Amino acid sequence: MQCTKDVVVQVSGGLRHQAAARFIQTANRFESVIRVTYGDNNVNAKSLLGVLSLAIGNGAQVTLTADGPDAEEALADLERDLSEA
Repeated sequence: MQCTKDVVVQVSGGLRHQAAARFIQTANRFESVIRVTYGDNNVNAKSLLGVLSLAIGNGAQVTLTADGPDAEEALADLERDLSEA
């Protein structure tokens, strides 16, 4: 199953360093293929270098796409990672 969700990043400092590492660790827990789209760029959500290359700042809108048996759960968990607790 394929799912897509638009999310506004609400992490102080954006998706860099520790926030990016946490995001990627979450993505790697799932079997689904997960992509992050920001602007015209689309990268593998399980790749630290790919995610960091997007330079996603706080307040940016990204699109998450997951394709696989656990796609909905993956997007829900990743959306939580993009919102500060």
